[in-house]
Amino acid sequence: MASERQHSPGMSRRALLGRTAAAAAGATALTATTAGPAAAATTRDVDVAIVGGGLAGLTAARDLVAAGRTVAVLEARGRVGGRVVNLPLAGGGVTEGGGEFIGPTQDRIKALADSLGVATFATYNTGKNLLYKDGKKTPYATDGLLGSVPPVDVAGLANAAIVQASLDDMAKQVPVDAPWTAAKAAEWDKQTFESWLNANAVVPSAKFLLDVACTSIFSAEPRELSLLFVLFYIAAAGNESTPGTLERLTETAGGAQELRFVGGSQLVPQKLAATLGDRVVLNAPVRTITRSGGRYAVTADGVTVTARRVVVAVPPPLAARITYDPLLPAARDQLTQRLPMASVGKAIAIYDTPFWRADGLNGQVVSDTGVISSTFDNSPPDASYGALMGFIEADEARKLDAAGEAEVRAAVLKDYVTYFGEKAASPTSFVLQRWNNEAYTRGGPVSIAAPGVLTQYGPALREPVGGIHWAGTETSVHWMGFMDGAVRSGERVAKEVLAAL
Repeated sequence: MASERQHSPGMSRRALLGRTAAAAAGATALTATTAGPAAAATTRDVDVAIVGGGLAGLTAARDLVAAGRTVAVLEARGRVGGRVVNLPLAGGGVTEGGGEFIGPTQDRIKALADSLGVATFATYNTGKNLLYKDGKKTPYATDGLLGSVPPVDVAGLANAAIVQASLDDMAKQVPVDAPWTAAKAAEWDKQTFESWLNANAVVPSAKFLLDVACTSIFSAEPRELSLLFVLFYIAAAGNESTPGTLERLTETAGGAQELRFVGGSQLVPQKLAATLGDRVVLNAPVRTITRSGGRYAVTADGVTVTARRVVVAVPPPLAARITYDPLLPAARDQLTQRLPMASVGKAIAIYDTPFWRADGLNGQVVSDTGVISSTFDNSPPDASYGALMGFIEADEARKLDAAGEAEVRAAVLKDYVTYFGEKAASPTSFVLQRWNNEAYTRGGPVSIAAPGVLTQYGPALREPVGGIHWAGTETSVHWMGFMDGAVRSGERVAKEVLAAL
């Protein structure tokens, strides 16, 4: 999933999720092989077997192939992209159900998209945001001194500014390649983000702003997160020359939600996979990885790949579901037991026009109530139809895990009516992506760490185990949880593998 995502109080939203795109994703032909129970079992012998056909695995495959190595990419789903997916709309076009936004310092996903001819356009950000708090709806401008910070009371704004500055300052002390080595790592990793906020965000409205920022960025509640993990995430929201900041995580203009992809974000992995051809095998969930005689046998449904090296490029909790022989070291296995996926869904309502624009609104909401606490205008660049996208996150997502789509739709549209008026009650279509219920994801946008995880098990995150190497956005030192982090991890692991071969 990462994350790409939302925008919140003075803090926007993160890059992991959906967006309406103008061009149909099906425009790119993918000549991948399809394996599965119905297909005859096949075998392949390559230099490197790659588990996972998301941005990380595909990027690693691209670089390995460019270096003259043979690869096979085994993808469990019937599509590439992982936590990046375009969802078709009844009237034509697509909307994004997963990672969709990119912004400044996300250099690697931008370079990849450029190389594949996938263009970007600005996230719609003209007009006023909406704050819905204590039953009151307040439009507010985002181009003033406070940016997109919702207009809560002065004391709350002052307290929130102090808290944000403190988080940024602490994040500067966290090495992005090894956060567990920070001088205060033990102190920060023994407390939750919630406990730290309770001691520092002492004005209720400031606590509201930081709580919304947290669920917007992580799709998790503050009580679920280690303070050290939050500080690392902030530190990682930059590149090699630009330190990360909380503001960059949360803002639209100038932040992680600044741009979208024309045609939908899944066009990037689709076009990348097309360059790899039948090296990519779909419908091939990997079951076992076995080492024998200095080589590995990677067994998936319908296909077995033997290889000198293996790259596992799936979220840590899913990597843990593969059977390894010999067993993984305890530290690696314990790590994957402790990095659950956060909880997120996306709900997109389609309308004939983006009617909220005529009311001077940009479609972005911050709310203290409802199933949907943050929204975006997900309309295509030509505004040929309107699309409102809302995130269902953390506790709210878990409450709806067992609900039917009709129930979720009713709850979402009720919130949209609250925010945007009665016109929002009657969309022409409605699209729902529930990552908690997605078989080969089971949550999103990113794996999260509770207290004690990074300091005790963090060193196992990227450390190879014999000839098995780890990739995926969770392993990135910059933009972990985002599409950019996934691409970076693929580039890093390809260099690692090439050095070892």
